[in-house]
Amino acid sequence: MSVDNKSFHGPALRPRSKAEPEFLREHVDHYFRERVEKTWKGGHIMHGRTPGPDAILMVTNDYLDLANNPQILQAQIDSLRGSDNTVVMSGVYLHGDSPQLDLERRMARWMRMESSLLCQSGYAANVGLIQAIGAPGTPVYVDMFAHASLWEGVRSAGLEWKPFRHNDASHLETMIERNGPGIVVMDSVYSTTGSVAPLKALVEVANRHGCVTIVDESHSLGTHGDQGRGLVAGLGLQSEVHFVTASLAKAFAARAGLIACSERLRQFIKYNSFPAIFSSSLLPHDIAGLSRTLELIRAADAERERLHASAAYLRRHLRALGYNVDTGQAQMIALEAGPEQNTMVLRDALESRGVFGSVFCAPATATKRSLIRLSVNTSHTYAQINRVIEVCAEIRDEVDLANWPSTRRAAKRERPEDAARAA
Repeated sequence: MSVDNKSFHGPALRPRSKAEPEFLREHVDHYFRERVEKTWKGGHIMHGRTPGPDAILMVTNDYLDLANNPQILQAQIDSLRGSDNTVVMSGVYLHGDSPQLDLERRMARWMRMESSLLCQSGYAANVGLIQAIGAPGTPVYVDMFAHASLWEGVRSAGLEWKPFRHNDASHLETMIERNGPGIVVMDSVYSTTGSVAPLKALVEVANRHGCVTIVDESHSLGTHGDQGRGLVAGLGLQSEVHFVTASLAKAFAARAGLIACSERLRQFIKYNSFPAIFSSSLLPHDIAGLSRTLELIRAADAERERLHASAAYLRRHLRALGYNVDTGQAQMIALEAGPEQNTMVLRDALESRGVFGSVFCAPATATKRSLIRLSVNTSHTYAQINRVIEVCAEIRDEVDLANWPSTRRAAKRERPEDAARAA
């Protein structure tokens, strides 16, 4: 059979895209019509300016500035050069002695947990965990601000979520009393706002009512607690919590996830979680990099102290300027403009002055609570942070800060007559 070589060359001869069925076309058209055209006026909320060489980037989750650490890179290079027995396969086939199983044991000891299981990502860890442990009919109590992967885990398990008010242990208890024991799901530090969970109170309520507890430590593992062990270990709750999960794409600056729990539960999850069964395990150079990263994180108490001091300094000055930012001790600070049009104005005002944060909008936030998140890391200097403060002072009128919903909420909360009525 002869082949016309012209059919493989040139844009004019590329095959035409297959026509979209009507149901798909209508679904996609709705996105472009309602969000791109109506809400974003033909632009895109995620696409602002391109940072220049002097831009201040406050977008990374690499809080300890480890992504390009030469020791980690060298460990990965050595693994790539020396590995002649790489087998790409599901982690369910791993047993005996292997670098991954050794790292899982080391991670567990560091977190003061009995055992741990490495996963492909934090998303896979959360979805697979809840899918595996979610017995039919089990209610799942989810903090309203919990990460999307936790909500997706509930959906994947075919369970019904029972949301409770953010960081509200009293409301959680009311929900459990109404619906019975189940799974309680929360983050320790929330990625959008940087708020810190009252873990002791929430865990105490969950345990008193015979619930399973899951704490996602993605944004506290490596940055909080002695040696960066996280808030669960830092608060001495490791024996009170059934599962600690984490994305290792934050302070660990890698592509992996983790579930820490008892050895009995680890064995169950490994052979019942769909992401664990039906995805390939981490590769040797991933494990080598994570292993070296763990050593560096354990020794980074000075860096953690500097990180939290810088974040507290920025947060304090932003609050003094009138921004309604969370009062917690996290390295993420949210400027909540509210409606997406407001956030685009805020984005442009910041970026035109060389400050770049991360846009969070639906589905990462509620539709009318979009925001710009400023993430502090150890590479930020006080000169840079002071420049961010100056810019945020300059733009208050330009972005109409006084009329943001979050600003009005703060003003209402601080009115003496409201406080008196609340008391």
